[in-house]
Amino acid sequence: MKAIALPLLAGTAALGGTVFITQQQPRVITPAVLHTLPHDSQAFTQGLVIHHGRLFESTGLYGYSKLREVELTTGKVKRRTKLPENIFAEGLAQSGNDLVQLTWRNGFARIVDRESFKQKGQFTYHGEGWGLTQDGTHLILSDGSNVLRFLNPKTYQVERQLAVQTKDSLVTYLNELEYGHGYILANVWLTTRIAVIDPDTGFVERWIDLSKIAQEHLNSDKDNVLNGIVYNPADETLYVTGKRWNKAYLLSAKDVLPKPREE
Repeated sequence: MKAIALPLLAGTAALGGTVFITQQQPRVITPAVLHTLPHDSQAFTQGLVIHHGRLFESTGLYGYSKLREVELTTGKVKRRTKLPENIFAEGLAQSGNDLVQLTWRNGFARIVDRESFKQKGQFTYHGEGWGLTQDGTHLILSDGSNVLRFLNPKTYQVERQLAVQTKDSLVTYLNELEYGHGYILANVWLTTRIAVIDPDTGFVERWIDLSKIAQEHLNSDKDNVLNGIVYNPADETLYVTGKRWNKAYLLSAKDVLPKPREE
């Protein structure tokens, strides 16, 4: 274990203005699969949202980027809208009645009405867009580094940033994001693990190891990486998939996530 020095927080006892937190190595969870579901093997999955049992998916690549509504249990595409050829779509999050869809290097996010799929507006950001989620207060954006940005959902301005790390190292290549049980979940590009991150400290509390299910898809193409997480509070499941995977997998959220945080 290692003592980590952090700035003093309100209501925290400390000596000399510094509080010390003892951080352990993240626990590694290898989950059982509850169900296997069909997934479109042509979908370069970049982001997922679930709303009252309805699944929305952002897919990437230039010339192939789309926003789609997908039937959860069958993988059937119910409706879709194709983006212009010069846009590479990325992460997806819900904000009120809208969906917010990132772009990779275009420097802006699309604000789309969830029911009509019509674009209502957009906002810009610096650097690349990778993953996006929301915690009920902020939109949370990843850019491939180890730093997450927390955006005001009305002004889209960055209100704080969070460095993600374990006790030994920074965790870079943070990709698709989700939020569940009060924790941020992040795919880590080119790995077969999901990081479960404390949103206050940035420490990885545990790893969800999906190497066994990912290997089947990586054998066909090394670019078909694990990417795509959605938490469904209705039945306490995680839906996970990857880029151009022909399957998605349901996991028990209670088995893989810590107990819900008091927020």
